[in-house]
Amino acid sequence: MSTPTTRRIVSVNKDDHSLSINTEAMPSPDANEILIKVAAAGINRPDLMQRYGLYPPPAGASPVLGLEVSGEVVAVGSEVSRWQVGDMICALCNGGGYADYTVAPASQCLPIPKGVSIRDAAALPEALFTVWHNVFQRCHLKAGENFLVHGGSSGIGTTAIQLAKAIGAHVYTTAGSAEKCAACETLGAMKAVNYKTDDFVSELADTPTGEGMDVILDMVGGDYVQKDLKLAANDGRIVFIAFQAGFNTEVNFVPVLMKRLTITASTLRAQSGEQKALIAADIEKQVYPLIAAGKFAPLIDKVFSFEEVGAAHTRMEGGNHIGKILLTF
Repeated sequence: MSTPTTRRIVSVNKDDHSLSINTEAMPSPDANEILIKVAAAGINRPDLMQRYGLYPPPAGASPVLGLEVSGEVVAVGSEVSRWQVGDMICALCNGGGYADYTVAPASQCLPIPKGVSIRDAAALPEALFTVWHNVFQRCHLKAGENFLVHGGSSGIGTTAIQLAKAIGAHVYTTAGSAEKCAACETLGAMKAVNYKTDDFVSELADTPTGEGMDVILDMVGGDYVQKDLKLAANDGRIVFIAFQAGFNTEVNFVPVLMKRLTITASTLRAQSGEQKALIAADIEKQVYPLIAAGKFAPLIDKVFSFEEVGAAHTRMEGGNHIGKILLTF
């Protein structure tokens, strides 16, 4: 079957930021890219930020929303050797995922793991790349260490809880409701604290697994920065991946000196293709065996059709989701 000459995409109205479905010319894969017939796409908070003009795509990337997809390879670039037409894959896109066809760098694609449906595989790339790079490659979380992830019920959070638990870490988390906390504990958190009703610093100050948090994954920022410093163990590592509560806050850095803390941060989209390729290779080597062993699976909150993209964004903006939100085609 021949590939169509046009594709359907989600467009953003620049005046009121509303979403609509339109048609444009089919993209062609460059030498190191593949063209994917999309089965499903993941919804991520950076998509919302880009929609409102707060997270522009990097140079050369598609302006269409969408950072991760799953689907079937329908064309490959001249220098692509691993993937062939007909392969079922999931991919971290540089943009353009909200479309029925999209291109992605071949090095940022992964096979569909055994036991994961092609639809649910769309929930893997963004969360796995983010968590693996920050928690394990940058902060070197090890078995027996204490790990705290804020926003434990998010796609990032549910991924981090499961992977940390799978390698033998003691997992703690914060979330915004009793239902979300219960879900986090079901996934493997030893304790989940409702940050809306309880002081998570006092709740997590004394744990049965040692003094302080060895690794903290923070996507909140703001006044959480000082709280992270207080909760961190000696030689602890804190990594920031977003600042939803703001980039500016007053911080007393004495704990950094006294506890010998390491503070780091990263954003995935701005990293080079070479770095993303290394992350992808490490995920396939280290995480895929955990998936095969039943120690990790993407948690899906709700699935929307392509035409319901506005409702999918409303679901994420409302903050009541637990796990990943998907679009299907």
